[in-house]
Amino acid sequence: MAAKAPATTSIHAFLGTDEALVKEAAMKLSEKLAPKDNEFGLEIVSGAADNTDQATQVVARAIEAIQTLPFFGGDKVVWLQGVNFLGESQTAKAESTLAALDTLMGVLEAGLPSDVTFILSAGDIDKRRTFFKRLEKVARVEIHDKLDTTKAGWENAVMGHVAERAEAVGMKFRGAALEHFVQRVGSNTRSIDSELEKLSLYAGDRPITEDDVAEITSLSHTGFIFDIGEAISRRDLPKALELIDFQLNRGENAIGILLASIVSKVRQLLHARDLMETHGIEAGRNYSSYQSDVARLPDHATAHLGRTKEGKMNVYPLFLAAQAARKFTLCELRDALDACLEANLRLVTTGLDHRLVLHQLAARILTRKSGPATSPNPRRR
Repeated sequence: MAAKAPATTSIHAFLGTDEALVKEAAMKLSEKLAPKDNEFGLEIVSGAADNTDQATQVVARAIEAIQTLPFFGGDKVVWLQGVNFLGESQTAKAESTLAALDTLMGVLEAGLPSDVTFILSAGDIDKRRTFFKRLEKVARVEIHDKLDTTKAGWENAVMGHVAERAEAVGMKFRGAALEHFVQRVGSNTRSIDSELEKLSLYAGDRPITEDDVAEITSLSHTGFIFDIGEAISRRDLPKALELIDFQLNRGENAIGILLASIVSKVRQLLHARDLMETHGIEAGRNYSSYQSDVARLPDHATAHLGRTKEGKMNVYPLFLAAQAARKFTLCELRDALDACLEANLRLVTTGLDHRLVLHQLAARILTRKSGPATSPNPRRR
């Protein structure tokens, strides 16, 4: 979430692709500011429009609401809710829509009456357009975008978000259940809340386990991506190929599958195996001990490990990967990472069938070329 604001303003904008968080934030502010003793003190204008005519009508109603005195006097909050014509759709680009938004912005820039507060909530918005740039200058703007699940470390931010929402309703996760929940459900707040509700009804007052997550939660796009990585961890080639085919058949991008599920998993396995062989750090039954062992390593030995947005080492995924890393040799995992780079180049620079490229990559990673991987002799610190 990012916020930019003048020092004081009665104009607030909640924007972003995470529609549930956008609506939640706008609703909390409207409930806080709306007069408690006047049921007409909050006026909500629906921002949904299917075409340019409807978009101009929506804007006109918002302007009328701003300029109309509230019943019985007193303060008034106008909430233009769920605007869907600020992005890159044809309706958003139409001249009549742009002209209507320009008129609205003129009203806002001229200053609102002292007893009126204006709230705007919208999903996708084109930040390159004049409307957004002018809005930033007069409004307190909050951006709530979904996290990019193709980027390394996205799980940590979502885990914190899920933990907060679970705690608010009295739910607790046990062991790796939280990690598995995030991997299956993804970063969409609406999906997260729905799945948390299902788990709460199923488990009651007891902590949520990994089995509960597997039994109850629905797999999102992110969940299928996670399952491809898990198939790789198990060296289960048939399952990996089946899941790759499933994702391609439903229109997923081959490069996205490569980066989000295969490269990220191979990198985790490689780092975990390297910690075993170089420093004798293996995953036991206690995450705290594993984390402490890694934290005691010198900086040069951990500089390549992933970091959270706060700059701390992202150890938990390595802990989860350490058990599966025993199925691979260090040499195999280095070769696997090289193979991922080659596959990426083939996807980008050649006309080869993407399914063939990913199938060949999975087979190269998961087919044993020598004897089974053996666990190193640990050199515990």
